[in-house]
Amino acid sequence: MTVLVTGGAGYIGAHMLLALAEAGEPAVALDDLSNGARWLAPDPKRLIVADVGDREVVIRLMRDFGVREVIHFAGSILVPESLQKPLHYYWNNTAKTVALLEASVACDVERFIFSSTAAVYGMPDHSPVNENAEIHSISPYGASMAMSERILGDAAKAHGFAYTTLRYFNVAGADPKGRAGQIGKPTHLIRVAAQIAAGARKEKLQIYGADYATPDGTAIRDYVHVSDLADAHLAALARLRRGGASETLNVGYGRGYSVSEVIDAFERVTGKPLPHEIGPRRPGDPPQLIADTAAIRTELDWRPRFDEIDFIVKTAIDWEKRLARRPQEPAA
Repeated sequence: MTVLVTGGAGYIGAHMLLALAEAGEPAVALDDLSNGARWLAPDPKRLIVADVGDREVVIRLMRDFGVREVIHFAGSILVPESLQKPLHYYWNNTAKTVALLEASVACDVERFIFSSTAAVYGMPDHSPVNENAEIHSISPYGASMAMSERILGDAAKAHGFAYTTLRYFNVAGADPKGRAGQIGKPTHLIRVAAQIAAGARKEKLQIYGADYATPDGTAIRDYVHVSDLADAHLAALARLRRGGASETLNVGYGRGYSVSEVIDAFERVTGKPLPHEIGPRRPGDPPQLIADTAAIRTELDWRPRFDEIDFIVKTAIDWEKRLARRPQEPAA
């Protein structure tokens, strides 16, 4: 039995494939390389370059490899871009998830793990936020994922397969062995700061708002190391194999770091100041967003290994240095 990993040549998908390989689990990757790269997939020979929304291709792949389990990462994930291109996000994230589910049903897939996001919560009234909080997405990205969650639940109930939806908080860092990390245009705090710290960017880090109702005035987020995130998927898969019921779980550490605290971590790791400047808030940014992790710690046999901000920062910087040494080539 083979696990299909969609988006397997991307950031999180590549780490998932590494975790599956280390666990001795046969897997095949599917990616259209719109955001990934062939060289990022751990085993390019097990990478199928195709669109996850192409039902016939996906059905053929599933039958050829004997796929009975799917871990679905493929999609678009940038909140600002989703505001500019909402139809693209609904098509890429929701419509193509429907196509993948249709292929999964046609091929008798038994277990499905869906990569979702804390963006489905919008600006929650309380933090930490638990899985029962109101779904109130404020961006097409969050809404497209919330729709996909609903569709997945309905499909599983109708067709008799089990699923786990994992809602990520802020994913960061890179494989500690340097085998995988983020590529493409940097948009998130730790990636941008890591590029500055590694000398790949010359501008100052922008702090979007320093007047929030937080201890130091900067926004607070729950950062989870990407390798711990991959481990959470393995734990979710193991639970489903044991007959566990379908469910939705937050993935985070249950504690947050402010932007200023993240900058402090970079300065501790590098021993150098991190150039930064304060700018205005971005619309839609909540003051803090921290996961309530009681459910995942109860339901899954998952114990984070890399839940220290300095370690997350170090792996991010190390990856940017490795990336800078790679010959220049297009991401696709």
